[in-house]
Amino acid sequence: MTARTVRNLVDGAWVESVTGRTQERRNPADVREVVSTFPESDAKDADAAVSAVSAGWQQWADTGPEQRARVLENAAGVLERQKDQLIDELVREEGKTRAEATMEVSRTPMNLRFYAGEALRTAGVTLPTGDGSLVFTMRAPVGVVAAITPWNFPLNIPSRKLGPALAAGNGVVFKPSDVTPLLGQRLVDALVEGGLPSGAIAVLHGGAEVASALVTDERVDAVTFTGSTNVGEAIHRVSRASQRTQLEMGGKNPLVVLEDADLDRAATLITKGAFGLSGQACTGTSRVIVHDAVHDALVDRIAAKARALRVGPGLADGVDLGPQATERQQQSVLGYVARALDDGATLVAGGPDDDTQDLTAGDLAHGLYVRPTVFTDVDPASELATQEVFGPVLAVLRVHSFDEALQVADATRFGLSASIVTSDIGRAMTFARRVNSGLVKVNQTTTGQAMNAPFGGVKDSSTQTSKEQAGESMMAFYTVDKTVYLSA
Repeated sequence: MTARTVRNLVDGAWVESVTGRTQERRNPADVREVVSTFPESDAKDADAAVSAVSAGWQQWADTGPEQRARVLENAAGVLERQKDQLIDELVREEGKTRAEATMEVSRTPMNLRFYAGEALRTAGVTLPTGDGSLVFTMRAPVGVVAAITPWNFPLNIPSRKLGPALAAGNGVVFKPSDVTPLLGQRLVDALVEGGLPSGAIAVLHGGAEVASALVTDERVDAVTFTGSTNVGEAIHRVSRASQRTQLEMGGKNPLVVLEDADLDRAATLITKGAFGLSGQACTGTSRVIVHDAVHDALVDRIAAKARALRVGPGLADGVDLGPQATERQQQSVLGYVARALDDGATLVAGGPDDDTQDLTAGDLAHGLYVRPTVFTDVDPASELATQEVFGPVLAVLRVHSFDEALQVADATRFGLSASIVTSDIGRAMTFARRVNSGLVKVNQTTTGQAMNAPFGGVKDSSTQTSKEQAGESMMAFYTVDKTVYLSA
């Protein structure tokens, strides 16, 4: 694959950064291959992008909702026609398997079509009066929206931010992750080809300096961010009171297995949730909290499934796990594994001495791989049990009662997704009521959400400003309400 050149989009033109500097993005399955080059932007680039959108977004806001919906529909069609190319580029740039990339590439156009409908449904209300006058509400765009997105879903997550923002008539300054610049450009390419005017969108590539410049720019009316809790908290500290912030952040998601659970089903759900996407999902299963009565039997099943998974390049047949997205991520995950061993946790699958598959030879020699890893005897207060690893590493914790399971499930700063596997509907509903989590699953894995369902965490996983993805509050983030009093 020839390396693709990615640029910033400012005032309708694809341009280099004012710095003139560029960076390379390499294939995490084979770091010898350059997938894309992209601008190393700075605060001056951010200023130019915000200036362009500030000057041009009102024209898009004045466009009728039918036309805004049509642009999103057209963009969805562009992405569908490019499906095969996008799957290949997504695997090479981010590291997903072909099956995982196919799912994301297929889901993204559906998202845009869903938000196209919201352009037609976003309306106000009329209110009764006693004097013959009319009181009604109008919903207007909030203005300039900065969208800052992560690398693990470089098409899907941005579409869940750009889609509703544009449907409501806002202008957007979009900063994709510098790990997946090419996929960020592909999404915007589709919107522009679909008819989005130049004043409604800008794209900036780069790192923390760009993100900071966007958040602190007084012309940016709203910031929507998905990523780590540490970065989200940094954004929150510098944002001003009049600036809306929607922050979806990290997770340390538990899956509770009670003594009445179907253990084969539980092991299958755990394997999917813990090791899918190479463990790089914010809703991934990172803790299994299991009743003592079935602990050993469940661990045997999980370990066997983990050892059976094949690691390798995402485009190869029969691969279950691709690489970690970056060398930094790989080293971070391996560091958690090493420290867990030092802390006395018991390794039952994976780890440095596992000989199930040689990750340093042949096609794997130049990839950023981590094998599926399972620990038992994990201290509930340890970093492995409380911090977000964001890799294919699972901590199994033993409990002796349902109440203890709930207590351990809540013993982190996070509250994104939680699941329980049980045949007791009463305890399942009690779990749903009592667990501190924005998403609650029963006899399902912690990952995966319905397209038309609200998404968001609690505690340090989210600001809970407005739900993302769907639901009654979704479009509220991207609009302002005006109450109008009218007399003849």
